[in-house]
Amino acid sequence: MKIKVCGLKEPENIKAVAALNPDYMGFISYGLSPRFIGNLAVDVLVELPKSIQKAGVFVNDSLDNISGLIKEYGFDAVQLHGYENPEFCEALKKRVTVLKAFGVDEDFDFEQLKPYVGYVDFFLFDTKTPKHGGSGKTFNWQILDRYTLNVPFFLSGGLSPDNIQQVITIKHPQFYGVDLNSRFETAPGIKDIEKLSKAFELLRQSATNEI
Repeated sequence: MKIKVCGLKEPENIKAVAALNPDYMGFISYGLSPRFIGNLAVDVLVELPKSIQKAGVFVNDSLDNISGLIKEYGFDAVQLHGYENPEFCEALKKRVTVLKAFGVDEDFDFEQLKPYVGYVDFFLFDTKTPKHGGSGKTFNWQILDRYTLNVPFFLSGGLSPDNIQQVITIKHPQFYGVDLNSRFETAPGIKDIEKLSKAFELLRQSATNEI
């Protein structure tokens, strides 16, 4: 079970989360988000351990702008939350790991993901809202049983200290990792280290027990 912590923006908090050694850390480059990194100093990310994959999060941004920020911040991955098509994803996949996010609700049709197979590394399933994530709301995880493609996915959307035990019980063969965000915060973009630490312990203990 890979662990991704998303929506970080404050240097000291970023360092504290990095000390927990997540597999991925996400940095939102979308100006309308309360977790927007703004003019975050490049050094803050450059100094992170190489074992942590740094993901830039984008919504309907231009290829040129995304490419520039990949170079500037040294992003290892990009997470795309807008209407990016498979060709757009393919252009980025030549440089970095690509996570394509989709908002899921009861009517979600997984068939629409087929054109992305081979053009992305992972899907990320979030709760469908008008605001492209960060809602703190879950969707019905039983819907994941309808997903049959051979592309691993991250689970996002309302994961919290209250439901992390339930997350551990999901046994889908393509379930690759969790995305922890708004329900592990003291304020938008500021993570609660104690809550994250407990979640990490549970998730890693579960993964160890399965080996």
